[in-house]
Amino acid sequence: MGALQAAVSGLSAHQTWLDISGNNLGNLNTPGYKSSSVTFAELLSQTIKKASGPQGQLGGTNPQQLGSGVGVATIPRNMSQGNIASTGQDLDVAIDGNGFFVLSDGAQDFYTRVGSFAIDKDYNLVDPATGYKVQRTGTTGEAEGFQTVGISDIRIPLDAAMPANATSEITINGNLRVTDSPTASTNKLTANLAFTTGSGAAIATGTDVISTAPLDQFTAGATPFAGGAGAFAVVGTNKAGGAVNSSVAITAATTVQDLLDGLSALFAGSTFTLNTFGELTMTDSAAGYSQASITDMSYTNAGGGSTETMTVPTFFDLTEAGGNDSKTFSSTIFDSFGTQHNITGKFVKTDTANTWDLVMPAISGELSGDWTGYDFINSTSFNRRISGIEFSSDGSYNGLSSPSESLTFGVQFIAGTTQSITVDLGTSGLFTGLTQFASAQSTAGVSSQDGYTAGELSGVSIDSGGMIVGTFTNNIKADLAALQMATFQNAGGLEAVANSYYSPSANSGDPQETMAATGGAGSLTSKSLEKSNVDVATEFVNLMQAQNGYQSNARTIRVANDMLRELTNLIR
Repeated sequence: MGALQAAVSGLSAHQTWLDISGNNLGNLNTPGYKSSSVTFAELLSQTIKKASGPQGQLGGTNPQQLGSGVGVATIPRNMSQGNIASTGQDLDVAIDGNGFFVLSDGAQDFYTRVGSFAIDKDYNLVDPATGYKVQRTGTTGEAEGFQTVGISDIRIPLDAAMPANATSEITINGNLRVTDSPTASTNKLTANLAFTTGSGAAIATGTDVISTAPLDQFTAGATPFAGGAGAFAVVGTNKAGGAVNSSVAITAATTVQDLLDGLSALFAGSTFTLNTFGELTMTDSAAGYSQASITDMSYTNAGGGSTETMTVPTFFDLTEAGGNDSKTFSSTIFDSFGTQHNITGKFVKTDTANTWDLVMPAISGELSGDWTGYDFINSTSFNRRISGIEFSSDGSYNGLSSPSESLTFGVQFIAGTTQSITVDLGTSGLFTGLTQFASAQSTAGVSSQDGYTAGELSGVSIDSGGMIVGTFTNNIKADLAALQMATFQNAGGLEAVANSYYSPSANSGDPQETMAATGGAGSLTSKSLEKSNVDVATEFVNLMQAQNGYQSNARTIRVANDMLRELTNLIR
């Protein structure tokens, strides 16, 4: 009878083993499935004779016990990593390491290794098999309105628009060459106003007398020059950086050429001319580093009853920056409406060793106005010349030579609004930005800028840290939300529920909220799913072992039955 009972328990135990292996093979292609195994244990044994210790001349004896069969001790779950297979789906994500995704049915959280997600009609990120909502952690996306404060469900805002962002910083890197044969450039300024005759044509500078009104920009009063000579005043700096604040006298006999000669006399090293359009230009007499600029220009009549006026240029563009060597670059920047503008800058080498200036004269779409300086190189508010960019003897960027100098310049695209833009040239003493090494050509230029136009969400991806990243039509990426991950002290203690979900048990420990790649959680692989960790070869071997065990126990029952039959035959 004991053999029958033991064999029956053996049949039951090996049937359980068959069930477990069958379930493992059934879930061979279930994403995220974790296989189970079985451990047997002997049932309570009947003690026929207890053990005895040594006594006198007799040695000790072992106990005599008769087992009563076998039972299932544990069914442990194998939580080891499954292989990761690519799916190509943007919202599929696999965990490489420990941890679980967190989903909610609105009343309870569930945990899963299956990262196959989708977006429902209300823009919620869900498990499409159940509709349970994927949970997030932290405050990412709340400030931008992508996520709702106080609600941990993840929303993928396919209806979201990203407002334009005005450029506030441009980053410049690359090299400014050190060479024994630099190519010097000649400084040239061009006015925004063309001097013309009554027919609108450019004037003949040598013969046209300003006061006889061939110059459209000059309007004679009732009594011209009644109080003496008028004054054509100009403020600026000469080629060497010396201050200029003087004027040229205008009388009834002054020709346009006289005015040009008078202005040239005020600015040592530069010559004033009119170009073919009649625009006033100031060109350095020799190539090389120049700080020549004009920051104010005006006309004052002679007084004493004189009422003549003269329209003068309101600003000068830096047509060409003068330097002992130079490197021109261009880039795109944006205003607060997201309108794109082109900026052209130029590095010019100064007369001081290992020192350059950066000038930015040309910005498309910039407003022009009075002498507070929309287009001025040396305007206090707009600072179009960043002076004294120094380099160390090892070629590294060494900051600015003057503490009062600023790396920020201004521009006005919208009336009444000054847009300040800071130039990032790198970290002083390091080689992280601009450098100065020997090379055939300079390579310095803008590597990035932080402005962009408005856009709409066009795509979503998930990075290795669990950050859901949205791509907008303006090619800008923004973090929408952070996937919540959970880890457990004893992941093997979780209770499996339907749909590849788990729930905590008394022995799993409480879930610890975290993000991927932190707090013991593994990293994520996007556009992929974790495969089942079932080993087919192992399961086939288990099937054979379970079958052999089952057959052996069945044979035991047969033999025991034959013995009982023989016993009953004794009374026949």
